[in-house]
Amino acid sequence: MKNFFTSYKSPVAVMLALVIMGGIFSYKQLQTSLFPEISFPKIKVIADAGLQPVSKMIVTVTKPLEAAIKQVPGLKLIRSTTSRGSCEISAFIDWKADIDLSQQRIESKINQVKNALPADIQITVEKMNPSILPVMGYSLESHNKSPIELKQIASYIIKPFLSQVDGISEVRVIGGKDKEYWLTLNPQKMGTLGITPEIISNALSQTNFIKSNGYLSDYHFLYLTVTDATVHNVDELQNVIISNNGKRIIQLKDVAAVQVKDAVEFIKINANGREGILVAIIKQPNANLVTLAAEVKKKLEALRKLLPKGVTIQPYYNQADFVQDSVKSVTDSLWVGLGLAIIVAIIFLRSLKASATILITIPVTLALTIIVMYAIGFSLNIMTLGAIAAAIGLIIDDAIVVMEQIHRSHEEHPEEPSSTVVQKAIHYLFPAMVGSSISTIVIFIPFILMSGVAGAYFKVMTDTMIITLICSFFVTWLGLPVIYLLLTKNPDKVSAKKNPKPVAIKKQQWVSFFIHNPVISFIITGALVLAIVLILPKLETGFLPEMDEGSIVLDYASPPGTSLAETDRMLSEAEKIITQVPEVEAYSRRTGTQMGFFITEPNTGDYLIQLKKKRKRSSDDVINEMRTKIEATQPALVIDFGQVMGDILGDLMSSVQPIEIKI
Repeated sequence: MKNFFTSYKSPVAVMLALVIMGGIFSYKQLQTSLFPEISFPKIKVIADAGLQPVSKMIVTVTKPLEAAIKQVPGLKLIRSTTSRGSCEISAFIDWKADIDLSQQRIESKINQVKNALPADIQITVEKMNPSILPVMGYSLESHNKSPIELKQIASYIIKPFLSQVDGISEVRVIGGKDKEYWLTLNPQKMGTLGITPEIISNALSQTNFIKSNGYLSDYHFLYLTVTDATVHNVDELQNVIISNNGKRIIQLKDVAAVQVKDAVEFIKINANGREGILVAIIKQPNANLVTLAAEVKKKLEALRKLLPKGVTIQPYYNQADFVQDSVKSVTDSLWVGLGLAIIVAIIFLRSLKASATILITIPVTLALTIIVMYAIGFSLNIMTLGAIAAAIGLIIDDAIVVMEQIHRSHEEHPEEPSSTVVQKAIHYLFPAMVGSSISTIVIFIPFILMSGVAGAYFKVMTDTMIITLICSFFVTWLGLPVIYLLLTKNPDKVSAKKNPKPVAIKKQQWVSFFIHNPVISFIITGALVLAIVLILPKLETGFLPEMDEGSIVLDYASPPGTSLAETDRMLSEAEKIITQVPEVEAYSRRTGTQMGFFITEPNTGDYLIQLKKKRKRSSDDVINEMRTKIEATQPALVIDFGQVMGDILGDLMSSVQPIEIKI
């Protein structure tokens, strides 16, 4: 019979080399992110209509928008929250529906009723997926610049500069203050000169503009003429002409006093104890998170040279750190697995060649897995990395089992060449390999059939696991024997031993005992099954396991109706506690806004606290200390702690907790 592994050894070896090179290429091309790019069947609509009261918002904005959205096919549930000047509507779509098409339909229905809504309303429609949330955040601080100047620096220097980085969808500036000109009218002078507030308003509306006047041809050249009537400072505004009746020119300074003040804001940003500005970076859906973080870091080095003296920009959140830690954990698992496999091969098989074969086989399997993942559009995220980490043990087991069978066949047939022994070993083991792989893969089929949020995420994980197991089967079936033969000096040479000793098979007494006493086997098995039945209901359940991410999210709310200043006072006291915790490296605070995509009242907000990498206590210990001290010193504050991953999933799924009651 023709020996497949001898006849096609060279082509298979070339294919294995190509797989390794292709795996390296695919790994560099694979996108990295915290979560898989899954769009949840939820579309959120946020409408901002200034400072209208809640009662008017419900009638003029919320109800018309709800009525329009309800006409969209596939709508399962609609939920709305209305506050002063804004409303938030969450439309939950059927999982089978096309989320992009549903978003377009909702936008179309909203445009149909937009004429019936308030004229100055601003409406934003977003489908909920991880790409709408920031992946990196930086705080802009200064000891010699005002909030107005900081916002101008962030808007006109930092935002355009960082937007040049490939993969960035949006650079969002949060906080700071806008400059406003305040006019204090003088009624006596206005009455004397016959000036009314309407005249002043009309005059101001006709200034502070840039207008194109068209082209002008002169002396063989074509000019584009522009009228620039913008106001740059107080003096220019004071000199604006209010009235000119031919007898007297009346300027604004004749009837009003002009002052520059900060615009009234209901948002307050604090970074490391100072009032500052946050710069949040939103990545494009298919951008590589780790590569993007590296490019932004390089860009920041050049950006710091352009910033005015006394202005600093520091990171307060980087999602890529957690992804890199996940990649490192998988790499560590691989090296530990390889080390254990080599130790097992040396101790039990007493063969360096077997150890080297396993050492080469496992990277080939992972390379083939990465190629398939890249081909079908998967990314490296916590689900795919977790699946690969879990499958490493199965990959090693496949390689050891096949290697052990080859080694045993050598002992049983020392008179035959290695090429023949390898073929016999694979032929003998092939049915067991197929059955073992299929039985393992079948276990994951129920996860694929799961629906809802858990099903969407676990499908990615189980698909990756199945891909890894299939790749492991083909590599150990076709690749491992060839690798073994390549490491053998003369695979076709017959062993020099002419009178081989028969292989002694040592009987295991404990196996014989259970074979001859099946009742005891049934009793032990029944006891184990009973223990599982009793213990299983008591095990805690959850969507994601508890883990130490190295960052903490603290959501807070002061009593309803509390002013922004009073809320800020309470939080300043809470920050004294946060800064005293030795594990805290940096923090940022948002009041009147939050990290997620939803409306926020001036009495609510959140902290994002970054912990030091080298610390003695876990995140849970730090949270317990903060919670105890803040609740004791600021009892009016309602606080809730969590970690970033859970907070992100809560924003996407509308709820952080498995059960939530809204009153």
